[in-house]
Amino acid sequence: MHVDVAASWLYCEDFSQDNAALERLREIGQELGAHPVSPGTGAILRVLAATKDARAVVEIGTGVGVSGLYLLEGMNPDGVLTTIDPEAEFHRAARATFRGSGIASHRMRLITDRALDVLPRMAEDAYDMVVIDAPAEEMPRYLDHATRMLRRTGILVIVNALLAGHVANPAKRDPQTVIMREMTRALAESEQFTTALLPIGEGVLIATRR
Repeated sequence: MHVDVAASWLYCEDFSQDNAALERLREIGQELGAHPVSPGTGAILRVLAATKDARAVVEIGTGVGVSGLYLLEGMNPDGVLTTIDPEAEFHRAARATFRGSGIASHRMRLITDRALDVLPRMAEDAYDMVVIDAPAEEMPRYLDHATRMLRRTGILVIVNALLAGHVANPAKRDPQTVIMREMTRALAESEQFTTALLPIGEGVLIATRR
């Protein structure tokens, strides 16, 4: 039986609709050169946060806050999102959107700095979710920190895990693709995680710490 994979992918993406705040935030992101997660990816983040009833989430790569808004919608009402990005302009846009969406200031902690300078100071076994949306070349170091920071049964999410289809193409051997391909394979084989890779957006890897 032939399956139209492309049509199914588009149907899944269209299944999740943005609200007005997210639509406007996407426009801002495009203007500033950010790359917001797709509606399908955002829906997965929201469902995972809700399923976990997450109270403590770390996000590496804020952008203008699209993924953060999905996460905050799914998290426990008392949950706190710590989101890290070196771009101050992105954080100004994200903070304005969070507040405009009625999210209390105590529920968000925006850190404008390099993640690799911040993560070593973050507590061990303290977070329900770690979401990574960052350059592939730094991904192995982020993964080391995420493994340390996550509670048992905590959820790791890597956004853009398929790099626009490059990871699935064995002919692609550029450094970023090789790093992501090797890291996703290592997570799949790791005894520390139970892992799934989903073809939503640019690819979403989900791993639960054992």
